[in-house]
Amino acid sequence: MSRAPLAGKVVVLTRPREQGRGLKEALEALGASVIDLPAIEIVPPEDPGPLDAALRELEAYQWVVFTSANAVRAVASRLRALDLPLALGRRGPRLAVVGAATAEALQAALPGETIALRPRVAARAAGLLEAFKEVGVEGSRILLPLSSRGRDDLPQGLAVVGAMVDCVVAYRTSGPRGLAVALRECLVGNPDLFVFASPSAVETLASAAGGRLAERPAVVIGPTTEEAARRAGLTLRAVAKDPSDAGLRSAVLAAFGLTEST
Repeated sequence: MSRAPLAGKVVVLTRPREQGRGLKEALEALGASVIDLPAIEIVPPEDPGPLDAALRELEAYQWVVFTSANAVRAVASRLRALDLPLALGRRGPRLAVVGAATAEALQAALPGETIALRPRVAARAAGLLEAFKEVGVEGSRILLPLSSRGRDDLPQGLAVVGAMVDCVVAYRTSGPRGLAVALRECLVGNPDLFVFASPSAVETLASAAGGRLAERPAVVIGPTTEEAARRAGLTLRAVAKDPSDAGLRSAVLAAFGLTEST
């Protein structure tokens, strides 16, 4: 029997456990020893009022835009809490997503919804903005549920092309209790690779590390997380070509000089 390609490698996943389960199983199937070190927790906004108000007035929007799976799950959770229909599109607005992972989360959390727009090439905010430019959104009112750490690139770009964008905080990220201790214990074993799926995970873990993450090898899910990793002083081994579990799996293999066909 041939040796598993990642046998002997220790890989640290920094996603919340429930979100990283699929990637963990995929890496373990390739022979890796996987350590769960959730760097962030997804928690409700301090004030859900703006999100609740927007969800009650969905008929006023032409588009609802999701730039992360967490935003999808947060909106679905508030719809249930407010006893509102789990049918965004049927209440008026069209739905747009940033990529495949967000689309999968939408179909899981809000079954039956139709996705009207997604990037043709780059599965990130810049690609989604280009897609909006093609369809035209001048004069359209757009609801954009975001993290409390959400970036301004997409709403600013949409405003430039004439859209009226309402950004509302749908969720917050925070560091789990005991993260610094868990990280210290993890580093004792000198793991081979850290995997990051969001800039907030990089920033929170780097803060807890107090400089101990510098030069540690890392794989990231996309350009925004790449920027955060470079700021944190991590040694970047690979960037996922697609922001999904499959993309991260391929990036982990690439970090060790391997390919999917290995």
